[in-house]
Amino acid sequence: MTAELVRGQNHPLSQSRLEIRVSAGTPIVAAATLSDTDGKVHGVEWVAHPGAPTLPGLEVSRQAAADHRLAVDLDAMPEAVHRVDVLLALPAGDGAGPVRFGAVAAPFVAVTGLDGTEVATYTLTGLDAESAVVALELYRRQGAWKVRAVGQGYAGGLAELLTDQGLPEAHQLAAGINEAVARGLARSVQAPPPRTAEGDRTRQAAAPALGHDQGGAAPQSAPGPVPPVSPYGPQGSYGGQLPGGPVHPAPQPPYPGTPDPSPVTQPSPSTAGGPIDYSHPRRRNAAPPPPPPAAPPTAPGQPARPVAGDATGWSMDERLYNQVWGMFEDLARTTAAYRSAVDFAESRMDKELEQVLSDPRGRIGGQGDAAREAARAKHDALVEQAREALDRDLIQLTAEAEVVEPALPPAYAGWDNPVWHGYRVPREMPMALRLGDLYLPEAAEVRIPMLVRLPLERGLWIDSSRAGSFDGAFTDAHEVRHLAMEAAVAHAARLLAVHPAGEFTVHVIDPAGSAAQPLAPLVGTGVLATPPASGAGGVAEVLARLTQRVDLVQMALRGAAADALPPGFDTSQQLLIVNDFPHGFDDRAVNQLRYLADEGPDVGVHLMMVADREESSGYGPLLDPLWRSLLRLTPVPDDHLADPWVGHAWTYEPALVPPGSQVLEQVLTQVAAARRDWNR
Repeated sequence: MTAELVRGQNHPLSQSRLEIRVSAGTPIVAAATLSDTDGKVHGVEWVAHPGAPTLPGLEVSRQAAADHRLAVDLDAMPEAVHRVDVLLALPAGDGAGPVRFGAVAAPFVAVTGLDGTEVATYTLTGLDAESAVVALELYRRQGAWKVRAVGQGYAGGLAELLTDQGLPEAHQLAAGINEAVARGLARSVQAPPPRTAEGDRTRQAAAPALGHDQGGAAPQSAPGPVPPVSPYGPQGSYGGQLPGGPVHPAPQPPYPGTPDPSPVTQPSPSTAGGPIDYSHPRRRNAAPPPPPPAAPPTAPGQPARPVAGDATGWSMDERLYNQVWGMFEDLARTTAAYRSAVDFAESRMDKELEQVLSDPRGRIGGQGDAAREAARAKHDALVEQAREALDRDLIQLTAEAEVVEPALPPAYAGWDNPVWHGYRVPREMPMALRLGDLYLPEAAEVRIPMLVRLPLERGLWIDSSRAGSFDGAFTDAHEVRHLAMEAAVAHAARLLAVHPAGEFTVHVIDPAGSAAQPLAPLVGTGVLATPPASGAGGVAEVLARLTQRVDLVQMALRGAAADALPPGFDTSQQLLIVNDFPHGFDDRAVNQLRYLADEGPDVGVHLMMVADREESSGYGPLLDPLWRSLLRLTPVPDDHLADPWVGHAWTYEPALVPPGSQVLEQVLTQVAAARRDWNR
């Protein structure tokens, strides 16, 4: 049965050898890009286009035509490739053809088996000023391949599309593709290879795309470094940003599936101030080991059982980190597909009802009632079909969460995870930290751990305002402040627990002494560097000490004189928890706080504010840059974290210690004992 996809919807692929058939009302150019687990295209050698039509497992046409057939062999894809994007573009530069997809019939794309049986189809509706579009993506997930309808258009054409995929040579490559099409390479297209008795396309040896200096048709430059791109966009209205993103563990070779001929270059001792090895002690320059194989399916046609750590990476921590972000992406996309289908069903019903009402004869009587009932029935059927697809994906995600959550290390695990019962102070800092859970209203039962990379790149703001309550149940300002401080203590305790002994230090400013009860676990176990500072004098002393530390480290780094730091200088990461801001802060203290927020993270000084922004409004716009620089978290569930990637607002739930649990005290006791041993 053919799956008729809407934008954002996916469908499993049961065959590895496929054809992608494209039909359009005008000649168009077809191309494809290969990308890794992060969605990065590492160079022009990862792009199949009319000037270089073949890559391992992939072949596109050399011509611009109204109909295309792209050959895909997923089994022949290099291990480094996890996604194939199918691109369509209107030829540029001839001055005769259309310049935007809105002026032509909507392109139609079908994924078929080699016998011509359609697996999935997608009509690219809604395009207007765009002249290039990502039509489909084939992506690898848990050892299996799926197809997703994308339909992302670009008014800037191929150059803008390729730039968005991270290619530094995007404009040169786009010009080369248009030149190859304009030069009429279609005249030399070979006849399609014969089919075997089974209807299979015979394999052809795939050669890498060549640049113009190597005999290739299109001018291409050597692949350059691709900057890391986070799939999560700008901040939300409250400064909420989903940080992190999948790990790209190692530099990939310049061409998928081939070794990298260039060795890794280390900094020169003459320029770095000494022989420094910047490589991770556990990492090698070789490719990471493959993930463990997925368990066999429970029955024919059923998806494979989820396996914890099935993503790529050198260590299990890296694999689990990437798997968690893969789960986040799957939930985001399947929910986006459901919402899109519901919107389509509602818009179609509204249109049909409008047509009924526009005819005076259909407003009354049995004919009008029947038309309205038919429109509502179509709407309900479409919504039910979309919900069934969503539920099917949620069942798989739930099953994956059930095997992933118990396998998480302490840095990624919730406080109720049994892994904390066997906690030992680590010898190495983890790559990420769990700050809470994320979920969407359509799938509240599927909770995705919210992981942020370490060391922290921005400070945290624990919102103690009553407006932070998701359901409005918390109306007592004192109760919300108490919960906010408990959340801050839980985050600080986790940061202490996941760092090696002596490599993380916590300071607390509590001007009025109002947080004595929530701070009891930190104070009682002795993990704080000094007792919580109170009063205006205590605030000034702590801020002066930390700002001086930032200044000293910055000067040492700029002068390449790390050895010149004072004897006994504490080189550990520093965290400052500020409670009840702005009480106890004068203008000088506020400026010092802003300085720490701006300059501190680069030299290992981090800020955690527990504050109600409304109470700070007296400072006016002076504090706006401070709030924007912090990641806003709440002590109660709140749907404030923005996800411009697919347009969702995620509900954040803090990672709090279960009521009555002694896990926090037990963990901090071990941290304090390890710190004492380290100081001896």
